[in-house]
Amino acid sequence: MKRAIFPGTFDPFTLGHFDILKRSKLLFDEIIVGIGKNSEKKTMFTLEERMKFIKGVVKDDKKIKVLSYDGLTIDFCEKVDAEFIVRGVRNTGDFEFEKAIARTNRFLSKIETIFILTSAKTSFISSSIVRDLINNNGEFIKLVPESVSNFVLKNPSK
Repeated sequence: MKRAIFPGTFDPFTLGHFDILKRSKLLFDEIIVGIGKNSEKKTMFTLEERMKFIKGVVKDDKKIKVLSYDGLTIDFCEKVDAEFIVRGVRNTGDFEFEKAIARTNRFLSKIETIFILTSAKTSFISSSIVRDLINNNGEFIKLVPESVSNFVLKNPSK
């Protein structure tokens, strides 16, 4: 079985993330969306909220699991027996950053990183842009799955 981790903070999960996830299903038997816990990073949404968002999007998909993890992604890969990491790349800046991490991961383990280019229709979406729109009452709904927009609209204090 080919199993991959799609790691990230997903604060929040966007249509760009969803696009990468859907397309990575064509390559792997199982994808684990790994929500990394990073105590150094201040998030807009709690870990539980982010897990709920993603589970709401993939609830009927048997090929996708949603888990959280602490520590290094390569250690999480070993723990769940995944041989691959999936990363979305929007631009050359993303690629350069992700390339260094992928090479380090490959040097330290046998884990391969697979880069998937974002589609043109989602390539401009980033979680930081979405958070900025939410914080400033901007129109964010077109950039996130319904599970995210419904939550934010029902919890305007976010």
